[in-house]
Amino acid sequence: MPSDRFERGQAALSRIHGHVGEGVMAALQDIAPDFARLIIEFPYGDLYSRPGLTPKERQIATLASLTTLGHAPKELKAHIQGALNVGCTRQEVVEVIMQMAVYAGFPAAVNALLVAKELFAEVDTATRNAG
Repeated sequence: MPSDRFERGQAALSRIHGHVGEGVMAALQDIAPDFARLIIEFPYGDLYSRPGLTPKERQIATLASLTTLGHAPKELKAHIQGALNVGCTRQEVVEVIMQMAVYAGFPAAVNALLVAKELFAEVDTATRNAG
């Protein structure tokens, strides 16, 4: 039986990432089911579900962090999509990434901007194909 943390986490994961987040968790089930559960329970069930910051503010903080890490393009791409899903504009995403050049360096910011550019193009293509 799923715990309250797991149920909160599933709800937050779905709100932010939709079916993409569920796909990542499903992909981990055969190799590390406990890790998939921990991802749902801790970051999403405990942290993303806390009061104090809006989902949009949490995604902005996450974008900043992933940009400064500079080595998590898949996660960055997922969280850029998540940021759009919770109300960030493309311009806000770009501004957050550009701001990180001061702290992480230009290479990290350029790489993150290229990830954003790729995701924006995918969103545009999907929108055109759906219409």
